[in-house]
Amino acid sequence: MFRVESDALGSETVPSGAYYGIHAVRARDNFTVSGRPVNPRITRAIVMVKKAAAKVNGRQGNISEQVASGILSACDELLQGQMDQHFIVDAYQGGAGTSTNMNVNEVIANLAIEKLGGHKGDYRLVHPIDHVNLYQSTNDVYPTAMRIAMIPLLRSLSEEFASLQEALQEKEREYADVLRLGRTELMDALPIMAGQSFGAYAKAIARDRWRLYKAEERLREINLGGTAVGTGMNAPLAYIYAIAEELRELSGMGLCRSDFPMDGTQNMDVFVEVSGLLKAAAVNLLKISGDFRLLNSGPSGGIAEYILPPMQVGSSILPGKMNPVIAEMAGSVAMKVISNDTAVTLAAASGQLELNAFAPLIAESLLESLEILTEAVRLFHERCVRGLKVDTAHCLEHLERSGVMAAAAVTYLGYDAAAELAKSAAASDRPLKEILLEQGLMTKKQIDAILHPLQVTKPGIPGRSSDL
Repeated sequence: MFRVESDALGSETVPSGAYYGIHAVRARDNFTVSGRPVNPRITRAIVMVKKAAAKVNGRQGNISEQVASGILSACDELLQGQMDQHFIVDAYQGGAGTSTNMNVNEVIANLAIEKLGGHKGDYRLVHPIDHVNLYQSTNDVYPTAMRIAMIPLLRSLSEEFASLQEALQEKEREYADVLRLGRTELMDALPIMAGQSFGAYAKAIARDRWRLYKAEERLREINLGGTAVGTGMNAPLAYIYAIAEELRELSGMGLCRSDFPMDGTQNMDVFVEVSGLLKAAAVNLLKISGDFRLLNSGPSGGIAEYILPPMQVGSSILPGKMNPVIAEMAGSVAMKVISNDTAVTLAAASGQLELNAFAPLIAESLLESLEILTEAVRLFHERCVRGLKVDTAHCLEHLERSGVMAAAAVTYLGYDAAAELAKSAAASDRPLKEILLEQGLMTKKQIDAILHPLQVTKPGIPGRSSDL
């Protein structure tokens, strides 16, 4: 069964049971791209904008009390997510989000019509544009909805980074006294405490946490009320000043009306800034997860100083093989976030004159990055970092066999002599302490003082009480 609806292009059949209308049908047919609908967070954010507009327009007498009541009731139902299947426009679309906005307008209108006792498609009762979209344009609705959709995710992501930071700091404390071999350019370097490496990771994650927390401020300024190009044409001043207040109260977010809506209508640089912060966080996650995989490598043929929690069988042909799947997942997500940042950057830079036609791509890319990064960080700290163990015996074995402790003797023996000492230790596969004693270069007391773990992992000259 179908109903017939009309627009400026002519008529089109719409399934009689559908809450969407002709605009959504045309968009569905035009954009058969991914088969994936618009992110539900965007459609629900637009519904929230429509609810705020209906409250203001009803209160100011711009629409009848009956129409306002029907729209508000429809919005409340849609915000529960029970009718997402009626938002049918593909995630990848042209038109700066107009198709998504119209899909929402139609679903709200038809649901409101039913609630008022009418039949779907009878827009004399509630019209998608004249009532639901009154005093709005896609160009102020969509950028506003993008912000509303992203702010809660930013908060959640910041909280997950806080949990990851805490997990790394726990490892810093747990392994504060464990000496291990430091490495630069994948080659043996100066000794460090295992806890110090976790502390360095925690510092990087702390920066990400703070940057993401502060990024919300960039998204609070909305252009709602600016209509098509930011001038506010066709919207009464009373509505323009009231709508931002209403939306702030409705959303529970610290939203504020832009003092120059044209800026928020045509410029997308704030989303590039947020995406850049997500990229920076992804870079740190990729680095840390990569380090974990490297230090976990082996166990017999690799470094094997870290022992990552075994989460699942790793091979269909190698019995007993366990792969670092959680760290790999975290790295994969980080790579995707980095690639999404490129899409956001190009889309924002491709805006022209008074509007950016690629806002839907920015929204999809950023929302995906926020969603997958939040979940990846949660899984990484819960299923990888918290269960990670450091093989202290293996760390000590690598350190003693490396000869890098010779660096602690440079001040006392000179660089060339220390280099020969390191070479001898590596060639004979013997601890440095034995060779120092054997060659009579130092006394046991001197060796214990100079090569003490707390001396070789802090600023200053090893073995000296003060180097001032």
